[in-house]
Amino acid sequence: MNRDLLEAVCKTPGIPGYEDEIQDVVQAYLNPICDEVSRDRVGNVIGLKRATHPPTNGDRPLRVILAAHADEVGMMVKHIDADGFIRFQPVGGLNPQVLVSQRVIIHSKKKVNGVIVPRRAGHPLPTLDEMLIDVGLPRANVCEAVQVGDIVTFASEFAQLNDKVYIGRNFDDRIGTYCMLDAMEHLGPTSVDVYAVSSVQEEMGVRGMPMAAYAIEPDIGLALDGSVTWGAHIPKHEHICAMGEGTGIYIIDNLTIGDRRLVYFLFDLCEKNNITYQRNIGGGTDASAIQRTKSGALSTTVGAPVRYMHSTVQLCHEDDIEATVALLKVFLEHAHELDF
Repeated sequence: MNRDLLEAVCKTPGIPGYEDEIQDVVQAYLNPICDEVSRDRVGNVIGLKRATHPPTNGDRPLRVILAAHADEVGMMVKHIDADGFIRFQPVGGLNPQVLVSQRVIIHSKKKVNGVIVPRRAGHPLPTLDEMLIDVGLPRANVCEAVQVGDIVTFASEFAQLNDKVYIGRNFDDRIGTYCMLDAMEHLGPTSVDVYAVSSVQEEMGVRGMPMAAYAIEPDIGLALDGSVTWGAHIPKHEHICAMGEGTGIYIIDNLTIGDRRLVYFLFDLCEKNNITYQRNIGGGTDASAIQRTKSGALSTTVGAPVRYMHSTVQLCHEDDIEATVALLKVFLEHAHELDF
């Protein structure tokens, strides 16, 4: 496992629409390991590794997408009130339960530190509209340092919680980004063209992936995203994936019914190669855009379980990350065998 790479992608900020910094990291990593690397008009980074063993009958190789979204949930400065407190607009799905008392960074001309506070004291959980960012400065100084439209990220950093578990603010979907890059770097011979897509604005409704998929016209696609795993707040009857028990293979999510031929092909590869895996039912991902582009593609989602997604303390297990990378590599090396 390449801990330095994992830390690099997790420490780099990038909320929807402002993914340039993380995309620079991704593109720099893909440049030496891909045959072609480009960035499209909306900001998707696309790396192509051509088939090393293309079909001998003259047919073009199958086109296979690995897609991990570069964006993380965050906020944007909306208003500075008369007392210098900052109102903010969520960018992506934020959970009010985890926001109060969280430290944040406002990315303006210079970085400004702040903390999220409720507008009123009291016991009821405040809504997003009832929260403010306090940067500890008079209004005049705040207005000099901060502008409407500045992006805001959580200040919590990537760290190792114990020997096997990592903690961070943006494992949705930087774990997917890591798995994509690691698999591409260590990929063996293939009979398919592999497109690594670092997509943008997934957290705002899968906005970036449709353009990349339209340009590529894939035959098969795997979105790489977190598999929601149970934690203290999940009822027992909703337990599906668990940390430390393997990668999650989506059967269905809110936007995509995983193609059963692809899903069972992935199950079979895991069984044959002793890769630990779990059946998963999850939330919507970039798989939907891949599946419904032009004449369509076989598509589903694969990903390491992430506990407390869309919070500042997301957890992920090293064994699950390694199982995900192992599955991606063996899948790409055998994707040409998929019968459809």
